Amino acid sequence: MTDLSTLIQPDRGQAARTIHLIDAKGFDAWLSAQPPRHRAAAAAQKLAPAGYSSAILPGDNPDDWSVVSVVNNVERLSPWCLAKLAETLPEGTYRVDAREPGKALHGWLAAQYKFDRYKKKDAKPQGPRILLTSDPAKMEDAIRMAAVTFKLRDRINTGANDMGPADLEAAAADLAQSYGATLSVAKGAEVEKGYGLLWAVGQAAGKGREPRLIELEWGNPEHPRVAIIGKGVCFDTGGLDIKPAAGMRLMKKDMGGAAHALALAELVMQNRLPVRLHMLVPAVENAINGDATRPGDVMISRKGLSVENSNTDAEGRLILADALTKAEEAGPELVFDFATLTGAARVALGADLQALFANDDTLATELLSAAESEFDPMWRMPLYDPYKDLLKSDVADMVNAAEGPFGGAITAALFLKEFVPDKAQWAHFDIFCWNGASKPGRPKGAEAVSLRAVWKVLKDRYAS
Repeated sequence: MTDLSTLIQPDRGQAARTIHLIDAKGFDAWLSAQPPRHRAAAAAQKLAPAGYSSAILPGDNPDDWSVVSVVNNVERLSPWCLAKLAETLPEGTYRVDAREPGKALHGWLAAQYKFDRYKKKDAKPQGPRILLTSDPAKMEDAIRMAAVTFKLRDRINTGANDMGPADLEAAAADLAQSYGATLSVAKGAEVEKGYGLLWAVGQAAGKGREPRLIELEWGNPEHPRVAIIGKGVCFDTGGLDIKPAAGMRLMKKDMGGAAHALALAELVMQNRLPVRLHMLVPAVENAINGDATRPGDVMISRKGLSVENSNTDAEGRLILADALTKAEEAGPELVFDFATLTGAARVALGADLQALFANDDTLATELLSAAESEFDPMWRMPLYDPYKDLLKSDVADMVNAAEGPFGGAITAALFLKEFVPDKAQWAHFDIFCWNGASKPGRPKGAEAVSLRAVWKVLKDRYAS
């Protein structure tokens, strides 16, 4: 992975090219005040009053040039406002004129991410683009966030042949070793007897890809207990209710919730947040063979509730249910779960806006406020209790998936709510974590979503 500390550095007055930022609303006034050579350069490069538009401005000498970039709001820089520059400028060192980059540090770093694990290496890679800042605290925060974001993207982008349940276990083991955490992994007979839903989903996977519950604990047991859970379906065929080819194409990313849980857990530990961390990743492959769970099979959850499998492609909520029950046994005060759970959430909100469900209004308000301040968009969806009737079964306590096309994200969240600790504040993030097309700082492929907002909530609650 790129050494991120080389991409943003303390400003000690060293030589650097200047980046001038212009508010889109002030573009015309700025342009009219420029000398003719700058106006000519701006016109030649089609500089326009729109975000991400930029141009090189000539100086007195051939090598004496600076950069001008248009931003939507110069007084409130977004994480992405400098990201296109980080992708397109020549290698070298840059300084934003007369202001701190602030949140834009994240986009500067995120824009220089590349996933090249499977590609022939470039014989002459491009040199770094370095941004200066005089705020060391923000620099360190940005480096840490970018580092876990790069790892998260790498894990989701990796093919399922190299990112199975055992690989998620290895990633958790590396975290435990790095930060002095305790790792425990349930598999085999322990899962079969103690985690009936997790076993039902993963029992058809081949040797070496057996289902497992990965747990990591860290911190002072006297501190508030926080559980972070991530859906770890390393590949999802849909089971016997098999997905069509188009629906299966990106199912390597169905462990995106686990990637987010690992990233958030690392932020908690490396910043030594005063909490008792409990990270849980139920890791499976939803495969097909003669052992695969059938539609109509009845499974017994760890909580003791019986679940009729009405759709084998609604597997994520099953493994999360057993993980939520395990988390409940330790009495957490706060529970977050991340899951690429439903297509219904994407139909409702699209790819960029993540679905938030919460059982507590105070927690939901904190998360939505953090989402707005961190430019990490999410939208609260309702836990509409009357829809629980859609989860009724004729033969068991409940079904795992409601019949019909309506309210799928809500009924999935209501299913999970049945397994949430009664006294805990809980938030469920139904995430997409994928860029279908490249945007500045966000290349096509895996993406961290809701991570910055949730981390802000944790810091604001516990860092003091």
